[in-house]
Amino acid sequence: MVRVVLATHNPHKAREFQQILGDAVPGLEIVAYDGPEPVEDGVTFEENALIKARAAAAHTGLPVLADDSGICVDAMGGAPGIFSARWAGRHGDAEANLRLLLDQLAELPEASRGAHFTATLALVVPGQEPTVVQGVWPGRIALEARGEHGHGYDPIFVPEGHDVTAAQLPSEAKNAESHRARAFAAIVPALRGLAERAAGV
Repeated sequence: MVRVVLATHNPHKAREFQQILGDAVPGLEIVAYDGPEPVEDGVTFEENALIKARAAAAHTGLPVLADDSGICVDAMGGAPGIFSARWAGRHGDAEANLRLLLDQLAELPEASRGAHFTATLALVVPGQEPTVVQGVWPGRIALEARGEHGHGYDPIFVPEGHDVTAAQLPSEAKNAESHRARAFAAIVPALRGLAERAAGV
């Protein structure tokens, strides 16, 4: 069994990662990270994911999986983007972030509200080159918040192919097609390789 640290203090994200990973990688145990959080001063999702992964790997000496994710609105040139978690000014105030984004798009018709969630995953194994992958979940911004499931911007994001928001989707459906699910699918080969090497396969 190889242990991989998940570099997040966000319990919602940790739970979502565990659900998405499921049994995809036998011999892998995802463990929580309780070390210091680095300053995320990168200008891209990839840079921030690598900052978090490298800091946690240096702190723990273990392989680390870190993500940086956010919502990108076409009409806003890709914003909030890397600033999604602190769009309203205070990090982690999901309700304020959501309300501000809705207000900023209030005059836009439904046809002009295209958006996508992006998740970038970085796997840092001490002594090896990092692996970085990305998952994109296309959709649009709803006219109002709907739904009780999920977190962050889920109540105002309508995924492509759906008429309901991500917060109205059952967790099984969301975890099968979300940006994180797509990024995880891309990182699974690297995780399997890590587990197989640890097992001497």
